[in-house]
Amino acid sequence: MIDRRTLLGTLSAATISGVALSTLTSATTLTSATASASTGPAATGVIDVHSHMVPDFYLREALASGIAFPDGMPKWPSWSVGEHLQMMDGCGIDRAILSVSSPGVHFGDDGKAADLARRVNDFGAGVVASRPRLGFFASLPLPNVVDSTVEAIRALDQLGADGVTMMSNAGGMYLGNAVLTPLLAALDARSAVVFVHPTSPPNSAAVSLARPAPMIEFLFDTARTVVDLILLGVVDRFPNIRWVFTHGGGVLPLLADRVDFFRTQVGLGTPTTPDVLQRLWFDLAGTPVPRQLPALLSTVGPDRLVYGSDYCFTPITGVQEQVRSLDAGAANGGLENWRAATSVNARRLLKL
Repeated sequence: MIDRRTLLGTLSAATISGVALSTLTSATTLTSATASASTGPAATGVIDVHSHMVPDFYLREALASGIAFPDGMPKWPSWSVGEHLQMMDGCGIDRAILSVSSPGVHFGDDGKAADLARRVNDFGAGVVASRPRLGFFASLPLPNVVDSTVEAIRALDQLGADGVTMMSNAGGMYLGNAVLTPLLAALDARSAVVFVHPTSPPNSAAVSLARPAPMIEFLFDTARTVVDLILLGVVDRFPNIRWVFTHGGGVLPLLADRVDFFRTQVGLGTPTTPDVLQRLWFDLAGTPVPRQLPALLSTVGPDRLVYGSDYCFTPITGVQEQVRSLDAGAANGGLENWRAATSVNARRLLKL
């Protein structure tokens, strides 16, 4: 286990080159979800990789920090483990990976954020310990990189987390930022799944026009952070990280060719953007049919697509409607038997 003092030393040595820091390599083997999966549901069931938990203590901390309307939404959703399992039964979901949604666990104070992340992750580990249908992605107190790296190592090596959650930006710091190098090196050393959830961009009130950020801004912020990762070569430097982006990549499928054109015109990086996108993973939460799915498939193909309900921020009636829309339109959008296809992909992603 890397202690905080060692990590502070490696953080101060991080440079724009983003070379993985050897001091972060751990001999500890990543605790796998495979053991619990062996007693779980049959391999043919739907797997939900985008599914949220809102523990009571987390909600109290958010409200105490003045976050009554998360990302411009009218209220916080109701959530409990029992409600979540009922949703899964009602929507034909065999397995779900829980995570904390935007705005994450950092409400302005580094110390409080680190403590809240630990509490959230201990809670997640406790929930899934006796429930093989559930897994969890660990929360990190970004933009506090030191404590985030320590917590990522603890969650993956000790708690058996299925991966970690990162917001599309952390206080305006996007995921290509070189200061994240120690964290990304630790995640790369563990071949970790990194579930990237969108959040409000900096100064979002100036551009959201009083509308909820998930309506439009989330989709652009996902594209913004993916482009940052690609143009700064982060995906290539940390090839073992399994990146997962939500809502079909937002507007990214429509922008990929334009980004690549400008990349060649002004000399921004060397990877070909569409080629890099095919190495990432995307969930189908939201409204992918009838229009978004064909664009996503034309960009990344079918082998990196997984299912996401976005429950409980999407209520059960909304999840049911989205499942019905996929049943009715996924094949027309180019994805035959979406249930089997996304579940096979999710098992490969999560190594279940």
